[in-house]
Amino acid sequence: MTLFASNPWLAVAVPVFVALVVAVAGKRLVGMTQWFAVLAPVTAGMVGIAGWNSTAGPQSTSWLSQAGTSIETGIAVDGLSAIMLIVVGVVATMVVVFSVGYMAHDESRARYFALLAIFTAAMCLLVMSTSLVTLFIGWELVGACSYLLIGFWYRKASAASAAMKAFLTTRVGDVGMLLGLALLWKATGSLDIAVITGAAPGLAAGTATLAALLLFMGAAGKSAQFPLHIWLPDAMEGPTPVSALIHAATMVAAGVFLIARMWPVFDASEAARTVVLWIGTFTAIFAATVACVQTDIKKVLAYSTISQLGFMFAALGAGAWGAAMFHLVTHAAFKSLLFLGSGSVIHGAKTQDIREMGGLARFMPVTAATWIVGAVALAGIPPLSGFFSKDAVLASVLHASPLAASVLFAASLLTAFYAFRVTSLVFFGKGRGTTVAHESPLSMTAPLVVLAVLAATLGFMGDPIMTALGLEPEILSFAVAGVSVMVAVLGLCSACALYVNGLGQASRLSERFSALHRLLLGGWGVDALVQRVFIAPVIRFAGALYVWLDRLIIDRAVEGVGTGSQFIGRFMANLQSGETDVYASLAAVGFIVLMGIVLWIGR
Repeated sequence: MTLFASNPWLAVAVPVFVALVVAVAGKRLVGMTQWFAVLAPVTAGMVGIAGWNSTAGPQSTSWLSQAGTSIETGIAVDGLSAIMLIVVGVVATMVVVFSVGYMAHDESRARYFALLAIFTAAMCLLVMSTSLVTLFIGWELVGACSYLLIGFWYRKASAASAAMKAFLTTRVGDVGMLLGLALLWKATGSLDIAVITGAAPGLAAGTATLAALLLFMGAAGKSAQFPLHIWLPDAMEGPTPVSALIHAATMVAAGVFLIARMWPVFDASEAARTVVLWIGTFTAIFAATVACVQTDIKKVLAYSTISQLGFMFAALGAGAWGAAMFHLVTHAAFKSLLFLGSGSVIHGAKTQDIREMGGLARFMPVTAATWIVGAVALAGIPPLSGFFSKDAVLASVLHASPLAASVLFAASLLTAFYAFRVTSLVFFGKGRGTTVAHESPLSMTAPLVVLAVLAATLGFMGDPIMTALGLEPEILSFAVAGVSVMVAVLGLCSACALYVNGLGQASRLSERFSALHRLLLGGWGVDALVQRVFIAPVIRFAGALYVWLDRLIIDRAVEGVGTGSQFIGRFMANLQSGETDVYASLAAVGFIVLMGIVLWIGR
């Protein structure tokens, strides 16, 4: 462990090395290199474990020095980064192992495993950075890798479109984040995180508020908070293990981590925290309502992820960044379990539509058992992990804003409802599909079992997590816990009553409230609104610019070169007439002009 504690750079260097080896040798030795890829996340996890209680200082260097100003870059492992490294390491390891079976017949496996390794390296760089420079580099690399993985099957138009949508939507937030970094640099004279957080209490109120809101823009883009959430449901076009990695441990966790890392800046602005609280609260209830009617199993989980991230941001806005990180850890376990479980279901049932499933528990017992563990944890039912972390979030929000807490309790009810709606339709009742399902291979079921154990037990790690973050352990609120369990059980029972016997009752309700059903199915029309208000005008402007610039300027310039060449050619041809008197006249004119120039110069 000493090796990892004293050399945290291994968490970045080893995944990069693994990616190079897999990319170069992967096509010829794919059977070996796909298992070799496990080394990347395992190293990240080992560095996190070694650094949990490490006292080693940061390893930094001067990147740019000019006129007395020095920009430092460096990495270090503290309690916060150690937690993130362990989360990334464990989830990414399970994803790589699961992918061995899931991607067994894909011809581009080498590219896939190389990208997973680079993705791991980028996330490790992000969480270990001691400077906002290296943090932003890791931030952008995570975005680039997610673009490549979401669009992994780039020959599908929908996959290519989803990748571009994710890339462009997150860039909107990143512009705000970059402006926030520039503002903090101007205000503190440094991009070192320790210097900025140390100076944050002394910042002017307006500066602190603006900087916090700009950083929140970046966090909202990466963590899919309203209205920058629109990329995440479409990101389901990538391979299912990629969805587990992006939606549990890497890209979506980055926004929550950023606010936790820069917490003193947010702590200095009550206005910014209020914005974070209400954006998170609204996102939680908004996405939960949409998840209740989706028919694609992966889209249910996508909107569920958006909703759970809303819970985390609500906790951040309430000032409980420790509770937000605790929920991030438990969410990483049960949500990666559910995403990989959905991959196993898709692998066995050959469909993503939950209306075409049913009774799969008989054919896929391991997948069904582990899925139920994940669903119970997501619903927040004791004694599984989601109960403890969600209780911490709800208690902190209740203390800050009872109205926001009431909204989150409603979101908790809907969470239990959609979790067991999917569970009932997929694993119980009569089969509605045409394919006879089968259990997945050991390489796919083993990670499900490991993650199920973590989803069941991580709730008891609350005190060690808080201690590692330098915070006081959370005290369980029995009143909040009681209400939380009641609404979760109500949601669970409602879903089972409606769906355990199939789609009959639910279909009648959908027909009765068809307008509301269509609205929810379309995500409250946010995507269509963004298309109409922002994207369509940009496309029209680009088309007009194309007509003006390409046709009127560039085309005419090119055509002008040809026309000019023809004119010059005809003029020169006329001079070459073959008549000696014309040549003599031209020579005389030339001589007179030349002599005039000489005499003018020699005056």
